[in-house]
Amino acid sequence: MNQISSSQKVVLIGASSGIGLELARIYIAAGCVVGLAARRTAPLLTLKQLAPQRVFVKELDVTSDGATEALAELVQEMGGMDLYLHVAGIGKQNRTLQAGIERDTFRTNVLGFGQMVGWAYRYFAAQGGGHLAAISSIAGTKGLGAAPAYSATKRFQNTYLQALAQQARMEGHPICFTDIRPGFVDTPLLSGAQKYPLMMPADKVARTIARAIAQKRRVIIIDWRYAIITFFWRLIPNALWERMVIRTKAKS
Repeated sequence: MNQISSSQKVVLIGASSGIGLELARIYIAAGCVVGLAARRTAPLLTLKQLAPQRVFVKELDVTSDGATEALAELVQEMGGMDLYLHVAGIGKQNRTLQAGIERDTFRTNVLGFGQMVGWAYRYFAAQGGGHLAAISSIAGTKGLGAAPAYSATKRFQNTYLQALAQQARMEGHPICFTDIRPGFVDTPLLSGAQKYPLMMPADKVARTIARAIAQKRRVIIIDWRYAIITFFWRLIPNALWERMVIRTKAKS
């Protein structure tokens, strides 16, 4: 892994479980000043005990009206921010298209994502640089009938990051962007009555993400198996894709 600079000030949004929790451990162990934010603060306060002087905690719901104000307070308490890492997100299979599931997914993955990432972009533009990274998904490659809102919102995130990268270049802002696209990861997000193929452990995925960020990768698909899968997905004509049946298996 490229060396993580211990002088970095890192903000992780959605650090209370899964990939976010594992990434928090990595950056704390590397000696960084780390700001942790999530709706549930109990796991974050446990992490703070690892390095009380350089770990800061904030309760934050990305969908709330006061989310960006809470982020601003966290950054001020840390004394600045060099890396913004957006991990917060939700997603469920929704073959019956339940309205509540679709609505909640849109609110978190589009509205919540947009307002938080937008604030981080404006902060780095004013500061004169920084690194903006976000976990999207390979699900944004094609529309997935089993999870319509999830795949659509992940495509939005891919496109939004691309647009911001172009805007930063046009405006002369030295901001790095990393779009992180995992496949299925063994986290609470995927707990339930479904069995997912090629499941990856969260700690291994987090190490790969930290390495990609240190290398300033623009887009990273995790892992090589999913890189192959998405390569061929892109080659499938839409007319054929829409006739395909893609399912996961129920747990035995």
